[in-house]
Amino acid sequence: MVTANTWPSGGAMLQLRNEVRPVDLYCYLGARFGPPNGPSNFFRNDDSDNLVHWDWTLAHDAGLVVFLGMNFRTEVRFHGEACRGYADRDEFVAQLKSDFAKHGKGMAKVRRSLEPWVEFVNPYQRIRHSVDQLVKELSALALRPSEERIDTILEGIDSDRWQEMWTNTAARYSKGFGLCFGVRAMLPVMAEAFVNLLIYVLMRPAIRRDERLREHAIRQPIDVRVKSLSINCIGFKRDPDYEDDACKRYQTLVNERNDLLHGNVVVEKLKFNEVYFHGKVPVFREYRSLWERSLGVAINAVGLERMVEEQAVVEAFIAYLVSCLEDDIRVQFEMIAGRYDLGLNKATQRLGILFPPWLVDVKMKA
Repeated sequence: MVTANTWPSGGAMLQLRNEVRPVDLYCYLGARFGPPNGPSNFFRNDDSDNLVHWDWTLAHDAGLVVFLGMNFRTEVRFHGEACRGYADRDEFVAQLKSDFAKHGKGMAKVRRSLEPWVEFVNPYQRIRHSVDQLVKELSALALRPSEERIDTILEGIDSDRWQEMWTNTAARYSKGFGLCFGVRAMLPVMAEAFVNLLIYVLMRPAIRRDERLREHAIRQPIDVRVKSLSINCIGFKRDPDYEDDACKRYQTLVNERNDLLHGNVVVEKLKFNEVYFHGKVPVFREYRSLWERSLGVAINAVGLERMVEEQAVVEAFIAYLVSCLEDDIRVQFEMIAGRYDLGLNKATQRLGILFPPWLVDVKMKA
């Protein structure tokens, strides 16, 4: 038994990342020495939220060798002055790998006991994160068109100062137009990604197993996908009604997005002024200020003041679809939908949340 009084002093440490694949090292240690036996195992939570996931502490003639499997590396600690000579990483890795062949069958047995999972990005959250970031950047610009409009050269300000004000304001608004365009283009896609996630997570097993039925379910127009949710998926307590106001407003948003994104020429939506010509002489129906004919046109064209309303439309559409789910399914699905990273069991195709929503690393004392 090792106690605080008998723990060898001195030693060294080395870090392994992928010089030896961590799964190979785990299988090797398990095959040769049995289950993890180090003291860190007694302090770990029974889940994946730990600084140290596994610990083998092994006695050696020269002291102790400790293997700590962490989030981003394996730390190998040599306790005892005589162990310092073992801390050459290249040589240590070569010795480890040369011993794998002697324990191949045992390593294979340990490997078969492991569940193979794949981590993947939730496409709905990928888009939502991007939208949230763009909105944050747009908000930081603090654009206030009604308060900041510059119509004419102001009294008491010389032309150079006015030009500087106009240039700085135009630069801020130009950046804002790009951010707004990005958000408005992505909002309907974010909602569509949510529908696709619903289908992927809750698809009926019989449809999931049939490639043609599966592809048919996910390739339909968005309105058909929504109307078919309770047909193609489990967990719905009522059929989603695409005539519901939340769905109709979303469809209108989709149509608006198509005009915006594809550059459709819809003059009634794009016009900003009317003018007559007498020969080559322009006769304005009414005068527009410099602001109205430049930045004001762009504000209306990109829909700067409609963006918040469109965000609300998408959120209402998502909330409506969630309200159609059975209560227990809704709770589980919202947990999955809220995570940026998800896991898929390669053998059973089961979805899961593999890790907490934070990354933790620590430099531990040797």
